[in-house]
Amino acid sequence: MTEESVLTPAYLWFDSEFTSLDVEQAHLLQVALMVTDSKLNRLTAPGRDLNLCIKLGPDVPVSAWVAENLAALIAKCRSESAVSLEEADRRLATLVDEAVGPMSKDIKRRPVLAGNTVHMDAALARKLLPQFTKRLHYRFLDVSTLKVLWNDWFPGQAFGKAEPEVVRRNLPAGIALPGSGEHDAYYDIHASVAELNYYRQKLLTCSVC
Repeated sequence: MTEESVLTPAYLWFDSEFTSLDVEQAHLLQVALMVTDSKLNRLTAPGRDLNLCIKLGPDVPVSAWVAENLAALIAKCRSESAVSLEEADRRLATLVDEAVGPMSKDIKRRPVLAGNTVHMDAALARKLLPQFTKRLHYRFLDVSTLKVLWNDWFPGQAFGKAEPEVVRRNLPAGIALPGSGEHDAYYDIHASVAELNYYRQKLLTCSVC
C-alpha cells in the first residue's frame, strides 16, 4: 500500500538562540519565524514576521561562548523590550494560524518546521513552546541535510551563509535580508531560505551536473 501524497501547506522557517547546547539546561534567548509555501513565496507580509527576545533572569547562567559572542542579545533579554516565554509561544502559534488556518486534526496536513540544524530548535520548542509545537508536522525540513550532500557532491561550491551579499543574491523575490548578521535568529532564517533556494536553482538548472 502506497503512502498518500499530501502537499505541505507551509514551511515554518524557525530559528532560535539559546544559553547552552545542553537542552536540559538551555533557556531561549531569541526566536524568529517566517512562513512561506513550498515554492518559497511568503504567506504573510514581512511585517508579520516574528523576531522576539525572550526574558532572561539576571541569575540564569549562560555558556562561555554565548557570553562572549551574544552579549548584546543577552542585554536585550534582560531589558524591558524582552517578552515572556508564554507571550512568545502565543505569538508564534497565532502567526501559524494566520498563515495556514486553524490547526489540522491530521498531523500530516500541518506545516513543516524548516531551517538549518533544526533538530536543536525543535527540541527546545517541544520543551518550552507547547502551543507552537502542537501545530507542527512530525517531519522537519532541515537544509543542513542538503548542505552535507551538496558539499560532498560538488566540493568547492559551498553556500556562503555568513556572507550577506551571497544570502541577499539568493533570496527569492519578495524576501529582503535584514541588517543583522550571523548568530541572529532572524538573519539565520533568511539565510536558510536563501540556501535552500540556491540548491533548488542549481538542481533545477543542473548547471553543475
